[in-house]
Amino acid sequence: MALYLLVLGVCTLVFGSMIGILLLSRTPRYRTEPKHLLEIFDKTLEGKASETEWNVVVGYPVRHDDYLESVRRRAQRLMDEHGRPWQAARGQPLLSKAGCEELAALREHLASHTALRDKQHLDA
Repeated sequence: MALYLLVLGVCTLVFGSMIGILLLSRTPRYRTEPKHLLEIFDKTLEGKASETEWNVVVGYPVRHDDYLESVRRRAQRLMDEHGRPWQAARGQPLLSKAGCEELAALREHLASHTALRDKQHLDA
């Protein structure tokens, strides 16, 4: 009987602690930051980004920053209009030449906006 109560107590403790851990833990969240977009833009302009990498970063909505969301949407529009994912599988650029030019402009705009925002945070 004592062994039964000991096993019951240990199992209750293990199951109870597991339920407590699951109730207190949160779902991991991915938060897109400007550096993530800049990294994927750079890789795309260098011709080293895959369609999967692009979709992981650019395909995920940004809910915490309206400006980043607008940049993400513009980048997604570039992929829709100038994307060539079938050629990226063969080692060629993910975007057409016109798409790369527009992406370079978008990248520079994001980089300058981010630098200005960081400077303003440091000055404040």
